[in-house]
Amino acid sequence: MKITLVEGDITTQRVDAIVNAANSSLLGGGGVDGAIHRRGGPAILAECRALRASRYGKGLPTGQAVATTAGELPARWVIHTVGTVWSASEDRSALLRDCYANSLRVADELGAATLAFPLISAGIYGWPVDDAVRQALSVLRPATPTAVTEARLVLFGADTHATARRIVDAG
Repeated sequence: MKITLVEGDITTQRVDAIVNAANSSLLGGGGVDGAIHRRGGPAILAECRALRASRYGKGLPTGQAVATTAGELPARWVIHTVGTVWSASEDRSALLRDCYANSLRVADELGAATLAFPLISAGIYGWPVDDAVRQALSVLRPATPTAVTEARLVLFGADTHATARRIVDAG
């Protein structure tokens, strides 16, 4: 799988599926989640509400992933995953890695070959950017069996992109 770093807005990515750093309610929020819901239009929210009414009455658990339409986004699907909040006193990195692994699993179920990820948990959830990049790469770099041919890490802002580039280039 090819890993590409892109500085920019995930809602503009022309890929099979965009990964949403969702909150557990699946009903939209701030940051990436809010941007995807705003740009994607009401079809995404309608499918999220249906998921809440059926399979996820208590919300989507942290680290899990589920797909909906992409609505008006230039993708076919949105894969929603719930990141974990950073904690200096508790190692939650396995849950963060689960977000990437479960999103890849859902992408395979959908038949998606190209996938755009935000840097999950590195925004409002407070995960340090450098470690968030390392956690993402620890899942995306290995030869994990997947039909995904390209995974884009879409990084918001020049500083975040530069940090990711430094980590990728270091190996």
